[in-house]
Amino acid sequence: MTVGRAPDPVIPGAVNFRDIGGLPAGTERTRAGVLYRSGNLAQLDDDGVTALAGLGLRRIIDLRSDEEVTRSPSRLGDIALRTQRVPLFLGSVASFFDEDLTLDDMYARILEDSAGGVVEVVRGIVADQPVLVHCTVGKDRTGLTVALTLAAAGVDEAAVVADYARTEGMLPAQRNRDVMERVRTYYPDSVNVEDLATRSPAAVMERVLAHVAEEYGSPADYLRAHGMPDDELSALRDVLVVRT
Repeated sequence: MTVGRAPDPVIPGAVNFRDIGGLPAGTERTRAGVLYRSGNLAQLDDDGVTALAGLGLRRIIDLRSDEEVTRSPSRLGDIALRTQRVPLFLGSVASFFDEDLTLDDMYARILEDSAGGVVEVVRGIVADQPVLVHCTVGKDRTGLTVALTLAAAGVDEAAVVADYARTEGMLPAQRNRDVMERVRTYYPDSVNVEDLATRSPAAVMERVLAHVAEEYGSPADYLRAHGMPDDELSALRDVLVVRT
């Protein structure tokens, strides 16, 4: 395996699509071609469907709500795979904008209110590979869940944080302008709307991991506390990490 981050697949129509292979885990590295993360798949063109099929995915884990899926259904053509639905917000996406939450507050709610869903996602990752985890943008639900998964598998904390923070640079500038223009129409006085819609600051994930360590001991202990036994955690590391 080549040392260094795995190249990102080019999937026309998908946003924030990447392979988490090549991240350092002590003296080891995460496997390429095993776990992918992205935004939604509703805008794939024919080339995008073909490129996605070329990854050989066996499972897609969709973290979006029923409303989001109905509004923007995935475009998968005739790709044969299992789609696992694990909605991670107990409320609607709009509720976070309505309440003008910070990213820290949003992630704290997911950690505590949707812990069972996080465990379900990790189990899905262990069950089938290659696997893709996605939400609408691939920033918050996907970012938090993948970060916990990587950290629980032994990936270096700095690499976990850096992978989360990459999203901000992978969202197209025009997309951000369009989204901000639209949400500002509905939330003209919001303080946190730009963070909620477009940003993934490294410091936010650093605080999440510090909180998990303080409250549970480690990301692996967080998963244990919500029902994941040691044999499944060991299987997670075997799936994601390979000796270099």
